[in-house]
Amino acid sequence: MSNSSSITQFLLLAFTDTRELQLLHFWLFLGIYLAALLGNGLIITTIAWDQHLHTPMYFFLLNLALLDLGCISTTVPSSIANSLWDTRAISYAGCAAQVFFFLFCATAEYSLLTIMSYDRYIAICKPLHYGTLLGSRACVHMAAAAWATGFLNALLHTVNTFSLPLCKGNALDQFFCEIPQILKLSCSHSYLRELGLLVFSLLIGFGCFVFIMLSYVHIFRALLRIPSEQGRHKAFSTCLPHLAVVSLFVGTGTFASLKPPSIYCPSPHLVMAVLYSVVPPAVNPLIYSMRNQDLKNAVGKLFRSLSDLFKHESSFSFYPFLHPPPLGRGN
Repeated sequence: MSNSSSITQFLLLAFTDTRELQLLHFWLFLGIYLAALLGNGLIITTIAWDQHLHTPMYFFLLNLALLDLGCISTTVPSSIANSLWDTRAISYAGCAAQVFFFLFCATAEYSLLTIMSYDRYIAICKPLHYGTLLGSRACVHMAAAAWATGFLNALLHTVNTFSLPLCKGNALDQFFCEIPQILKLSCSHSYLRELGLLVFSLLIGFGCFVFIMLSYVHIFRALLRIPSEQGRHKAFSTCLPHLAVVSLFVGTGTFASLKPPSIYCPSPHLVMAVLYSVVPPAVNPLIYSMRNQDLKNAVGKLFRSLSDLFKHESSFSFYPFLHPPPLGRGN
């Protein structure tokens, strides 16, 4: 292929060529995707429904769940369809859209995790200023900044990547469209410009990571000064899930991006891609709900309310048939 204008589709890397294993991959990814939809959808519904959860921490958690849904919905459904129909193809426009939306959701999510560390820092280290520093308007502005950062970063990288001439085929060594794999197909030194942007983004990401770590240094110092063991436990229960999510997100993403080429082989490469692109959106709801008693109580209240509503509607609908009114004398 002489240039990118002649490319109408890309060929993604298949997990396996065996039909039975393709169907196994289909069911496995379908299960993970449905679990992510259920978990994140339940968090979004619960936080929106329960007035007691209308606080900055849960507002940011709601945004995180929305981004998790967007992130996993960008890559997994197409992979499921490819396994079901035994194909590897994705259109040029579809590949560009996948790159844009995945970068958008991933960047916005990382920005939001940084903001959430600031939220925990203010709540624990400066509780008297919490209402002032994290009012409703400030929270909306910070969340909007995270989404805008994701949009601008994704737009910049997508436009720059797909403006490069591609002349080394159309096969990508990944199960979804990923910028480093697309750059391998470039036949121009212009790809160095995109590599420079990637390095710049990694430096910004490293700065956010340092901010998160410094926030938690101050948080743990403040926690150790809390005299009440119950108070320390409650504060830890709001911090540890966030720290676990950050560790999972950053750890897998960093290893997948910075691992040396000498250890490349398709299977571990695909596994690492699954770990940083598929597992966090599916696992995050479980991490946040395991140690958060307020969220678990709210979910329980939501299910009880729905159960009572269904019982009420069922009894109302079938009452005339189960208990017909007595006939009047005139009848």
